Amino acid sequence: MHEKRTTLPASIIASIRARKARGIGIHSQHDPSTGLLVASYNVHKCVGVDGKFDPGRIAQVIREIGADIIALQEADTRFGERRGLLDLAWMERETGLYPVPVSGVARAHGWHGNVVFFREGVVRDVHQVKLPGLEPRGALMAELDLAGGKTFRVIAAHLGLLNRSRQQQARMILDILRAREEYPTVLMGDLNEWRLGDRSSLNTLATVFGLPSAVPSFPSRLPVLALDRIMANRPGLIDRVETHDTPLSRRASDHLPIKAVVKIGASVAD
Repeated sequence: MHEKRTTLPASIIASIRARKARGIGIHSQHDPSTGLLVASYNVHKCVGVDGKFDPGRIAQVIREIGADIIALQEADTRFGERRGLLDLAWMERETGLYPVPVSGVARAHGWHGNVVFFREGVVRDVHQVKLPGLEPRGALMAELDLAGGKTFRVIAAHLGLLNRSRQQQARMILDILRAREEYPTVLMGDLNEWRLGDRSSLNTLATVFGLPSAVPSFPSRLPVLALDRIMANRPGLIDRVETHDTPLSRRASDHLPIKAVVKIGASVAD
C-alpha cells in the first residue's frame, strides 16, 4: 500500500519561498531622502498569536518600523467606551509620533478602531466616516500640511468581513473623496479583500486608486492573504509595498504590518 501524499497549496509554497528569499527577520532601514515612509498595521487589539495581550509589544513593532505616518486598525476596544489600548505618551516619547485628533470620543485613540499617527506636519482637517454595513466599521481621513507647503491626504480604513458591506464601504469612501478638494492621497488599512473581479471592493476602489499591490500579510506566521493594502490616487506616488517581517511582528499580531514610501519630492505637489 502506498502512503497518500498531500501537497501544500501554491500560495503557501510561494509565501515560504518569498520569506526565505528576503531573509527571515531582516527589515530594511528607511532612507528619509527617498520620501515619507507610510505604514498600515492591524494590531488585533494588542493580542498576539500566542494569545497574550501585550500593548508594549505592539509599540515596539511600531518603533521598529520607524514610519513617518502609520495607520492602525483595532487600536481601541470594540464596545463600550472604545478605550484606547496603547500608551500614547510612550508612543510620543519613543517614536516621535503624534495621534491625529478625533472628536466625539472619550478614551479612544481613534475612530472605530482606526488611528493615524504622524511625525511631522500640521493637521489641516480630519473627517471621521462611519461606514455602512452590519459591523461597526469606520474610516479616518486626515489632511496634513507638510514641509514646503505640500498637502497630503491619508485615508485609514478597516473594511467589513462581508462582501456586500465592503462594496458599500468602498463606494462611500469614493463618494466622500470626490466631494472634497483633490490632493495626493494614500488609502491604507485592513481592507479584508483578497479577491479580484467585478464583485471585489478592490475593483470598486480601482476607479480612483488603481489596483494595489498584493503583498501577503495574513496570517502573520505564514502570510498567504493580502488583506492589508496601501494604494494611491496618483501613479508613481508610492514606491514598492512590502511587509515589515521580523520575529517580533510575527508574534505581536495576527497581521504583519505593511509599508511603502511616498515620493514627496516627485509626486506630492499641488
